[in-house]
Amino acid sequence: LARRDLTINAIAQGDDGVLTDPYGGQRDIAARVLRHVTETFAEDPVRILRVARFAARFPDFSIAPDTLALMQRMVMGGEVDALVPERVWQELARGLMAQQPSRMFEVLRSCGALKVLLPELDRLWGVPQRPEYHPEVDTGVHMMLVMDMAARLNTPLPVRVACLMHDLGKGTTPADVLPRHIGHEGRSVKLLQKVCERLRVPTDCKELAEVVAREHGNIHRSADLNPDGVMRLLERCDALRQADRFALILQACECDARGRLGYAERDYPQGQRLRQAQQAALAVDTAPIAKAATEQGLKGTQIGAHIAAARTEAIAQCLSRWSA
Repeated sequence: LARRDLTINAIAQGDDGVLTDPYGGQRDIAARVLRHVTETFAEDPVRILRVARFAARFPDFSIAPDTLALMQRMVMGGEVDALVPERVWQELARGLMAQQPSRMFEVLRSCGALKVLLPELDRLWGVPQRPEYHPEVDTGVHMMLVMDMAARLNTPLPVRVACLMHDLGKGTTPADVLPRHIGHEGRSVKLLQKVCERLRVPTDCKELAEVVAREHGNIHRSADLNPDGVMRLLERCDALRQADRFALILQACECDARGRLGYAERDYPQGQRLRQAQQAALAVDTAPIAKAATEQGLKGTQIGAHIAAARTEAIAQCLSRWSA
């Protein structure tokens, strides 16, 4: 039991049902405290991530001051620098799926580990955004609101990863243009690609995060797009070939839109509108269009253009009903 990480995990039960609790685990459960068992905690830096993950899983638990101090000493001693990427990702992924993911990142920030493991995310705190769009102003605060909204909406892991990485580019916005973040979408894509490579993030998570980072602004503003613009947006998101993935993209965008101070209870009509446009485009029977185009001597991209035109018309009819 002395080799365990936290006192709440250092309780044994015998065959007779009697509990052995030499380190006060039951007391800490009652007090809602996460506390390390002994100094052997420092032998494995993964335990820093585990504490942060437990904080996200049990958000009403606090971290004992001496445990946080030990974690800080471990970070200062360079222990976190040597963590294997696969172990880091494993713990981060489990924390992302916890009840309140923001707690994991708050703990990692408080001990200094976030700056080592995810400097791209850590630098977002203190970066201002335009208050008319982001009443919370601070980009780091916004990110945590988005993460907790993703948990509230019970989203799958790829959506939560996309939420985590969609605004990384705001951390590299030149100071002289703040609080505007022109072009942050492209910078976010490049940064998240490096993070995903470094941490060995699964491909499905990485690919969804790329689309969300690149297109979330366009999706938010999609009510202003005409049918041609909506069709191009669907094509960029590969929404007609990967219909199920598009639903996840819209989910991540909803988390972003509602992950703002005072916006948690608001609807996200952009998602419903684009889903209906997607369904209208998918409902077009492309076989007779392709056949007629072929009979006219058209080939390849010419046939594709005829199909795209038919889908755009279907989207136009759908959006006209939406407007009505």
